[in-house]
Amino acid sequence: MNRALHLEGVVKTYPGTPPVHALAGVDLSIDDGELVAVVGPSGSGKSTLLHIMGTLDRATSGVVEVAGVDVAELSDRDLSALRAHHIGFVFQQFFLLAGESALDNVADGLLYTGMALGDRRAHASDALSRVGLASRATHMATKLSGGERQRVAIARALVGSPRLVLADEPTGNLDSRTGMDILGLMEDLNLEGTTIVVITHDPTLADRLPRRISMLDGLIVDDRLGVPA
Repeated sequence: MNRALHLEGVVKTYPGTPPVHALAGVDLSIDDGELVAVVGPSGSGKSTLLHIMGTLDRATSGVVEVAGVDVAELSDRDLSALRAHHIGFVFQQFFLLAGESALDNVADGLLYTGMALGDRRAHASDALSRVGLASRATHMATKLSGGERQRVAIARALVGSPRLVLADEPTGNLDSRTGMDILGLMEDLNLEGTTIVVITHDPTLADRLPRRISMLDGLIVDDRLGVPA
């Protein structure tokens, strides 16, 4: 089994008086095709871990490998290329452009690939179909429901066929029924082969996923496999 992610002794310290030790020595491997929940109280290091895994921030020390590549050896430009081709992100706030259609919001996920606009839109159309929104492609983001906007955000994360999708509280702004619909969508995408890591405060969501990692004070304190509900 190939590894989508590998972290060894990862420390992240933010300067200050006193300094903040957000990650205190994290060891973690995630194989291709896994569906993982990361849970823990506020301040436990979950979001910092996501930023490190997604190469949005660099570790203070330790080894971070994405798709077998040691990210410490990459320039900022090469890191951007790695993200563009290997990682998709889904955030709680959606981060859609209000003045753009669902199609163009998804196509924006390919901006840094150098692909022509027509090709970006063709890939975006396919991604919207995957999340069940083909019929809403021309609607402005402001005309979509919260659940639809999160589906657009997931389509944008998937449009480049990334090896790994990192989702930070993807159901946090949604009602419970819509949140379960989004979880079901992510489970379906995982069955198609996408590796997905979900940062969540929601124990119901976490309990449905096959692997659950618990964090406290910048450390992984529990890592267990379970049977999804």
